[in-house]
Amino acid sequence: MGEIAADERGLAAGGKEAEEEEETSPIEQVRLTVPTGDDPTLPVWTFRMWTIGLLSCALMSFLNQFFSYRTEPLIVTQITVQVASLPIGHFMARVLPRRSFPVPALLGGGEWSLNPGPFNMKEHVLISIFANAGYAFGNGSAYAVGIVDIIRAYYYRSISFLAAWLLIITTQVLGYGWAGLMRKYVVEPAHMWWPTTLVQVSLFRALHEKEEFPKGSRRMSRSKFFLVALICSFAWYVVPGYLFPVLTSVSWVCWVFSKSVTAQQLGSGMHGLGLGAFTLDWTAVSSFLFSPLISPFFATANIAIGYAVFIYVIIPTAYWGTDLYHAKTFPIFSSHLFMSNGSFYDITKIVDSRFQLDQDAYGKLGVVNLSTFFALSYGLSFATIAATITHVAIFYGKEIYQRFQASKQEEPDIHTKLMRKYDDIPAWWFYSLTVLALTVSLILCTVLNDQVQLPWWGLIFACGMAFIFTLPISIITATTAQTPGLNVITEYAMGLIMPGYPIANVCFKVYGYMSMNQAVAFLSDFKLGHYMKIPPRSMFIVQFAGTIVAGTVNLGVAWWLLGSIPNICQDKVLAADSPWTCPGDRVFFDASVIWGLVGPRRIFGAAGNYGAVNWFFLIGAAGPVIVYIFHRIFPSQKWILMINLPVLIGATANMPPATSVNYNAWLIIGTFFNFFVFRYRKKWWQRYNYILSAALDAGVAFMAVLLYFTLTMENRSVTWWGTAGEHCPLATCPTAKGVDLSLDPTESRVCPVF
Repeated sequence: MGEIAADERGLAAGGKEAEEEEETSPIEQVRLTVPTGDDPTLPVWTFRMWTIGLLSCALMSFLNQFFSYRTEPLIVTQITVQVASLPIGHFMARVLPRRSFPVPALLGGGEWSLNPGPFNMKEHVLISIFANAGYAFGNGSAYAVGIVDIIRAYYYRSISFLAAWLLIITTQVLGYGWAGLMRKYVVEPAHMWWPTTLVQVSLFRALHEKEEFPKGSRRMSRSKFFLVALICSFAWYVVPGYLFPVLTSVSWVCWVFSKSVTAQQLGSGMHGLGLGAFTLDWTAVSSFLFSPLISPFFATANIAIGYAVFIYVIIPTAYWGTDLYHAKTFPIFSSHLFMSNGSFYDITKIVDSRFQLDQDAYGKLGVVNLSTFFALSYGLSFATIAATITHVAIFYGKEIYQRFQASKQEEPDIHTKLMRKYDDIPAWWFYSLTVLALTVSLILCTVLNDQVQLPWWGLIFACGMAFIFTLPISIITATTAQTPGLNVITEYAMGLIMPGYPIANVCFKVYGYMSMNQAVAFLSDFKLGHYMKIPPRSMFIVQFAGTIVAGTVNLGVAWWLLGSIPNICQDKVLAADSPWTCPGDRVFFDASVIWGLVGPRRIFGAAGNYGAVNWFFLIGAAGPVIVYIFHRIFPSQKWILMINLPVLIGATANMPPATSVNYNAWLIIGTFFNFFVFRYRKKWWQRYNYILSAALDAGVAFMAVLLYFTLTMENRSVTWWGTAGEHCPLATCPTAKGVDLSLDPTESRVCPVF
């Protein structure tokens, strides 16, 4: 208990100073959440921090990359390590020797010890930053690994390990460079308050508070609760993960109506609308959308409305009501690309020896067709981008402008003053990183251009876009917690400029969009360090080291799995119970075909079938304007302001690759914990909610890896009804009259002819 109590030294030591100066943050939420004291003597550069941090970073990188190829790609988040590392840190503080060793004068002199005292909150924050790098700052695994996946698993071409590693590392380090250049504008000012970081601050304080129970209390400590929940999660996952995979998607409607195509389209949780489908597999709950226990109920409710309207109103109307885009010729729910006769499009036949579009072959095979669901999903993504920009401009524009202006003129708040006790990061560190990353990227795009296709001018254009958008997107995120997604814009732009080059397009997207996205994530971490009073140079080194370690581990795992699992990602030839279907990479591959290989002009232009989808940009832009007009007409109706169109329209942004069973379970569990438990058992929620989320993630992750190494690699499997998929074979069948898939020898679907 003494060690836990000592963690609060940083909160207590500076408290009197803060009171004397009578200084606070101008943002109320920050005043209520962030401590206004600091203890600069707390050790942060410790053996414990480096050991737990590096191991957690490497482990999370391994787990997240490993799971990214599975049908239900669980993402192990930063919160898991944040919770799990606390008892490990306290354990190391108890058992490590406290003996001190002299440090050579060349290294600064003084003394160094394996155990400088109690495990403290600042060490814990740096370990969490390592962990954040381990799950690619919210992406699960490094986004650029997807390029390696589609080259090897879908296009059946090759890329060298060196080119792949340089691509992954440079895209992330460039983001680090942008972050360093923008730091003084969006980290130091008090009005740039980054709402999402306050959740982390709250959790750190909750974990480090001294737990005191009344005498005779039967309440369980957080650490004990975490251990019990982890063991239960670990033990249970052997059932849906190995013995009874049908529990991943219990689509009972398909079982009742085993010969009805329409019933299976409605009831399939994996390939249909998921009516009545549910899951008993935590990976299906938290895949794609992260843990539902973390999402606030307001966001969950908005997503529920958007999901219900899209899946149960728009899609049925488009499919059965209007046969939009010949919907019945294709599956009702699919991310695959199709021929006009309903069979799968063999993309390899339209790629020539130079890895470009073979226009003659494309002319013979015909235009690429999408399922109506997939086409409308792209339309909603167009609308979401436009709606986000308009919504932020109308409802937050004045506030953002005022706060940015105030941030340039305001006096530093208490947190900025406390941070001035520490040596700042020299600007040349960021400049050097940016120049080095740009130089290496240029070498990659010139010397190794045959592997990445992106020309040097494309790299400069992408970096220019990233640099221009980083500051405004960072300001929006720092003040509203909303981050507009610009990935489709980068794909669209490069597809118009340079069609026929699939890898060039995805490389442009990674350099143009993801380096900006990484920069925003780095800045968010810098703000967390700012609130928790972490020495800036320590933050810099931990972020940089974590990025290099995570990217390298991501690529190593990808290289291993792509080379060792037969037919990985080929869901058409894999066994029904195979988990290696790569749903995220399938969508990434489709995007490379749509925007890069074929090009947007041949899909969403005059030469394609889906030109009308471009109107979604205008619809999305106009939506928030209409909401604002109604708000001005009926100012007393406060519920109008609760309409968040970017969230409503973007509710199904993860579909595909997410499926209806993922959403069904996520919404039900999220509502239960963050509405009912939060409202009626608030103390339980406050004490255990995040702990339970972390334990469920960790238990499933460890068991899944154990199953793979002990059973899957040894080809030991169980074969019975419960391991043969979800038993909805007719859900992917077309229902248009006269479509006969049996005429195509490459088709694996067995469907009736109407």
